[in-house]
Amino acid sequence: MRKLAAEFIGTFALVFAGTGAIVINETSGGVITHVGIALTFGLIVLAMIYTLGDVSGAHLNPAVTLGFWLARRFPAGEVWRYLLAQLAGALLASLVLKLLFPANQNLGGTHPAGPWLQSFILEYILTFLLMLVILNVSTGSKEKGITAGIAVGAVIGLEAMFAGPICGASMNPFRSLAPAVLSGRLADLWIYLLAPVLGAATAVLACICIREDCCCNSTSKKIQ
Repeated sequence: MRKLAAEFIGTFALVFAGTGAIVINETSGGVITHVGIALTFGLIVLAMIYTLGDVSGAHLNPAVTLGFWLARRFPAGEVWRYLLAQLAGALLASLVLKLLFPANQNLGGTHPAGPWLQSFILEYILTFLLMLVILNVSTGSKEKGITAGIAVGAVIGLEAMFAGPICGASMNPFRSLAPAVLSGRLADLWIYLLAPVLGAATAVLACICIREDCCCNSTSKKIQ
């Protein structure tokens, strides 16, 4: 229950702060700016990894949970519990934002700015790179584990900064699903549900190719 509570709180914080930054930026006439939004996503993930990493691993993302499961670092029986906790946290965050900003129609949702294939490929590659970093910084020396939060947060901020204007740089199915459901804007949602999962799965294969210790049978592997 502690692990599930940590995933619930961590995912709530991620969606509330990240999509909240988008909503408040729109409400305030662009005061936060795109760079500020990207930094918000990176910093909240960094903070949650250091806060909750030793409890649940701070996955905060169903694509990450599935990636760890594919890499045999996470037990299959725990996957659905983590996904439910993450989904509940994301939905509650979007619900709170809807109550706070009822006039906002998008609630920080992600939508392609161009062709769907463009955003699909971007989301696939972005999640591939993110998962590859997570898999590698969560394996090996103690020093690498200590800096895992910085590495993961930096990658999220970086990817959101350069790809956000085109695809939204979700890299997280529930980060996109929650605002889409609460706002009723479900068009193109499938891109943000499918591409991150495929990207994370491909990252597992890439990690196997470059690291002998990428996959293991341990019951749990923490980012920090």
